Amino acid sequence: MANGRAKSATLRLTEDLIARASVSPIDGGCQALMIQRLEAIGFSVDNLRFGPVDNFWAKRGKGGPVFCFAGHTDVVPSGPVDEWHSDPFQPFIKDDVLYGRGAADMKSGLAAMVTACEEFVATHPAHRGTIAFLITSDEEGPSVDGTRRVVEVLRERDERIDWCLVGEPSSETVLGDTIKIGRRGSLSGRLTVHGIQGHIAYPQFADNPVHAVAPALTELVTRAWDQGNEHFQPTTFQVSNISAGTGAPNVIPGELKARFNLRFCTEQTVDGLKAVVEELLRRHRVNYSLEWFISGYPFLTSAGELSAAASRAVQEQLQLTPKLSTGGGTSDGRFIAPMGAQVIELGVVNQTIHKVNECVRVADIDRLHRLYFRTLELLLAS
Repeated sequence: MANGRAKSATLRLTEDLIARASVSPIDGGCQALMIQRLEAIGFSVDNLRFGPVDNFWAKRGKGGPVFCFAGHTDVVPSGPVDEWHSDPFQPFIKDDVLYGRGAADMKSGLAAMVTACEEFVATHPAHRGTIAFLITSDEEGPSVDGTRRVVEVLRERDERIDWCLVGEPSSETVLGDTIKIGRRGSLSGRLTVHGIQGHIAYPQFADNPVHAVAPALTELVTRAWDQGNEHFQPTTFQVSNISAGTGAPNVIPGELKARFNLRFCTEQTVDGLKAVVEELLRRHRVNYSLEWFISGYPFLTSAGELSAAASRAVQEQLQLTPKLSTGGGTSDGRFIAPMGAQVIELGVVNQTIHKVNECVRVADIDRLHRLYFRTLELLLAS
């Protein structure tokens, strides 16, 4: 019971998914549960496993337009279990709040997708177009064998997606206050600075890589890369990891290793960012090696049928007007948008995601179900 009331189908499914421990890339049986529900209402399902990653692509209906729900069953590790109010993989309700790893990111979203489809198909069995699901267990991990690979398969089959709603927790303060219509790109670097190890009392015989790179890192961190634009926040540079030294207090290190990331907007190009970083390192006479990794390019969904329908659903169901935003990190929408799809993200409040005691308001789970159902109605009702 939730606050003395019988639990809704969406809440029960959310709890069932949380109870299946699915730390990335493990799916833990979540997809099998979803597939069982979807096949029961007429979806055909392709199981697509790549390496250790479970994915599925499911469809109901014929022809276009193709509306796709996208999401992930994998979650991040729980962190220190003794800091949780309860077992992170045993759903727990207190004061009308549901606790558990994945409660917000994004098992409540997955549950709402499934139950919204169940209600929609029961109400509109001859709906127009196609409803699809693209679900992975590799969003919180490397994101190599998940949505990226499924999209490659879809391209090979000449299958398309017209509208894609990703169930990531997009809301900031209250459900529906924000709909994501794009994301910045993500470019990472693995930097090695080469020095010469030596005795700390004889620096003239050594070359300290920490000292060598410090001015360059300062300039990179404080640089104004751009001012952003109408749709995107400015590009930012952040160091995520840095290490050097042997641990001894009297040894100048011979090498420094650092990881950094650039979250970049459409004012930048990958080649341009690389060129700026490397020119700056050379100008500061840093002896370095550098490996680059691009995990996503910026994408933007211009105003269209999908964002209009989702915004209208929020206005009708919650009596508020959502902000259309490109803020935050990356999502699997970055792999789907290049197919030519309109892509948005609409989900629960994201304040506790990846934290100890991750949680979601019970009422928001059912409200999200209604938002998804109404969006389907506005786009595909026959």
